[in-house]
Amino acid sequence: MTVRILLADDLSFMRMVQKEILSGRGYDVVGEASDGLEAVEKYRILSPDVVILDITMPNMNGLDAMKKILEIDSDAKIIICSALGQQRLIVEAIKSGVKDFIVKPFKPERMFSAIEKAVKS
Repeated sequence: MTVRILLADDLSFMRMVQKEILSGRGYDVVGEASDGLEAVEKYRILSPDVVILDITMPNMNGLDAMKKILEIDSDAKIIICSALGQQRLIVEAIKSGVKDFIVKPFKPERMFSAIEKAVKS
């Protein structure tokens, strides 16, 4: 089964890099969002297997988007991928139900392992 992924990051360059890395590994990037509101809407429409969210985004940040997505689907598999290495945000995200936290810049293998962990949980 191909894992279907939704990418949410306000930087189009970061989404492009992530999409190239993931597509090259055989993952199916089914959608992209440039802010948290768009991520929530695309989650409703696309029902991806995994969501990769940045924290710092306009209109709705990644933590609020994560909470909204989990309200829609309590089994949603969400990974936070952010340059913010702040301990408080990591702890809050994990307590709220995020499956993993990847700090930018990341190595592709770190992203792959986070996805596999999320899918198996």
